[in-house]
Amino acid sequence: MNRKATATLLLALATILCVPLAQAQQTQVQDLTKLFRDGGINVDRLQVVEVGGIVVIRGRTNDAERAAEAGRFATSLGYTRVANLVQLATPVDDAAIQRKVERALGIHRSMEGSNMQIASRDGVVHLSGRITNELQRDVAIQLVRNIDGVKSVDTAGLQR
Repeated sequence: MNRKATATLLLALATILCVPLAQAQQTQVQDLTKLFRDGGINVDRLQVVEVGGIVVIRGRTNDAERAAEAGRFATSLGYTRVANLVQLATPVDDAAIQRKVERALGIHRSMEGSNMQIASRDGVVHLSGRITNELQRDVAIQLVRNIDGVKSVDTAGLQR
């Protein structure tokens, strides 16, 4: 056997022997979300995982102190490598949303003849009152959904 064939054979053997070792050492992911919730961390959509000794914290809050508290809790558990990816969200301004909805519905021609009351709470817009046809309900939903800060639209209070 020549040197090139021997080198190829040794490389193939090394690959065959090393692949199972590499697969055995794949990083394990551990979900720590319940531990953090039980520890008093109150963040919307909280997800906490430990990957290879690094704690990754995700979620949303409008309070910077709450986000920092999640990171401090991880270090109190003994983790030294913490990726605190909690997003800081601006609080919902329901009064501004309500004004934008009133303006959008007031200037749209297809909404003529309707008589609606508008309320917004935590980004959920509630429409009630009278509409002249079902098309107005559909138009109202589409107009309101496109307004920044609106999470959902409730039209259960609209009647013909």
